[in-house]
Order: sequence, then C-alpha cells, then structure tokens
Amino acid sequence: MKRRIGADFKNFLDVLKWRCIGILGKYLIDLVCFTIRVEIKGFENVRPLISSRKFIFAVWHSRLILISYLCKGQDGTALVSRSKDGEFAARILHSQGHETVRGSTNKRGLRALLKLIRSLKENKKPGLIVPDGPTGPRFKVKQGIILLAKGTGFPVIPITYSGKRIKIFSSWDRFILPFPFTKCRVVYGEPVYVSRDANKEEEARCTVRLEEELCRITCDADRHFGHHIT
Repeated sequence: MKRRIGADFKNFLDVLKWRCIGILGKYLIDLVCFTIRVEIKGFENVRPLISSRKFIFAVWHSRLILISYLCKGQDGTALVSRSKDGEFAARILHSQGHETVRGSTNKRGLRALLKLIRSLKENKKPGLIVPDGPTGPRFKVKQGIILLAKGTGFPVIPITYSGKRIKIFSSWDRFILPFPFTKCRVVYGEPVYVSRDANKEEEARCTVRLEEELCRITCDADRHFGHHIT
C-alpha cells in the first residue's frame, strides 16, 4: 500500500514538473519574442495557402523558437519525437495552444505519421514538421515530411528566420536564440507540392527541392544580418 502511494505521489510530481516546464517555457519565449521587431519576407506568395489552413510548415530544428511563437494562434499540429528533448518541446507547444503527435516519421514511426495525416485531414489543422529533427543530420530533409504531404495533399511551406543579435549554440543543429529587443527576419519559401500518386523518384525530387529551398531561405535570412553559421 505504501509503495503504491509513493508511486502515485511520484507520478503526480512528475506530471506537475512537466506542466510547469511547459508553462514556464512558453512564458520565457513570450517574454523574449514579444520584444523582437519582426520583418517578414515572402508572405504574400503563401497567404492564400495559409488562409486555407491546409498546409504544412517545414522549419529547421535550429530555427524553431520564433516560428512556434508566431504560430501560436493557428491551432496547429506538430510531430514531436519521444525523446526527452521532444518532451520539452511538446510541453511548450501544448502551452502555446498546439496539438502534438508523439513519434517520428521514419519506418518505426509509421503509426505516428498515419495519426498525423488523419488529424490534419479530419480537423483541417495546419501541420508543423522539423524535417532535420530530432537529431539531424543538420539541414537534411528526412522523407517523412514528403510522405505526410503526399498523404494529406497539403503543400509544404518552408519557413525560417534569423536575427541581428543572436546566441548560436554549439549543439548539433547550431540552434539560434535571438536576444531581446533585436530585429529578426522571417522568410517564407516557395511551397513544395507532392502528388498523391507520386512514385519514389518524384518523392526523392520533392525531398531535394524542399531541402534546397529551406537552405536557400535560411542563408538569405542569415546573410541579411551578416551571419555565416557553420
């Protein structure tokens, strides 16, 4: 009996801890991002797609923080890994009002991918995918996002950002954190469409196209502020 009570109390503390992490993380992001002056490039080209709510945002792992903040009101669904880092991200995304599906888009994550396809189609929610997450390689698109676009019929919209004053971490993804009161540039890229009947060769071409476009707009954003992040 005592052992069961102790286990229940431990579970309660664990739930409380993660809930606090999500709320605190959200407010810290809000605190920083609220002060940032944001300049947007390329939005007019994708405005009709975003208004339709039938799209999938693709953002590099290192450029997630400001994008998740700007997407707060869109009630999106994000695919988040089952890792500990993924738990942090999931809690914060929940606090920002997003739904999350836990898993990956590799072969072992097929169930998560199918669940995400069903959620986007049935609930008419936009998706958010980090195509080089959760562990890289950096700036390399994995096939899962292409299969998601194929399964939903939604176009993939590349999106990224950079900032004038940023902290660049030495992590695998070279994660960037903008300083408060700095200026950031958010760039929307050209959408990538994946046909419902795309074969393996077309899927591979779409993967390359998305990767090149995400790299292009990220370099454009960095270059605008004189950064060369390697």
